Amino acid sequence: MSDPQAFVRAQTRIARPSLVPELKLHLATEISQIWRATQTELDNYGMPPPYWAFCWPGGQALTRFLIDHPHWVKGKRVLDFASGSGISGIAAARMKAAHVTAAEIDEFAVAAIALNARLNKAKVEIVTEDLVGRRDLGFDIVLAGDVCYERPMAERVFAWFQALADAGVTILMGDPGRAYLPRHHLVEMARYMVPTSVELEDKDMRLTLVWRISSGAES
Repeated sequence: MSDPQAFVRAQTRIARPSLVPELKLHLATEISQIWRATQTELDNYGMPPPYWAFCWPGGQALTRFLIDHPHWVKGKRVLDFASGSGISGIAAARMKAAHVTAAEIDEFAVAAIALNARLNKAKVEIVTEDLVGRRDLGFDIVLAGDVCYERPMAERVFAWFQALADAGVTILMGDPGRAYLPRHHLVEMARYMVPTSVELEDKDMRLTLVWRISSGAES
């Protein structure tokens, strides 16, 4: 795909997430071709599953929390990890974070983040390298929405998050009860009922929690 931004524009519609109507995003809807694309069709496009095209419950809950409690990011250096659509990083920028970096390795997600940031007049830097394991990044707070849907990723990422928390970095996660969410070092910050699509989540509402990862010193 020679122009990922053109693809994102063609395959999405501008919409407001149900729990975060303050923001606008390029999202797949029921009338978008990509909404019902099979894996074979996606392979023909040469693209991975389009997680960036949907506003998942974890990201929505985390973003709602940031907008309702802006002191968590105001004046801070923020990393929005596995950013997807960029929704949480965009909210952090709108809530006057000192600097926001969105990390994504999917070129289509990178295109979506750039378009969504522009749409919301938010300044977000985008990095495409795999940051997992690095502890020299200089962020005050790391945001992560819905990253525990596969065991290998959840285990690898959570070990990194724990190390960062032990080093004094604040880690906030949004999670709707994914199977591989660790059950330790989690401090509940908020909970939301997030409207969802039955086709995506097998239900039309999903209880979603915002967690802070505690350091070993807090245990």
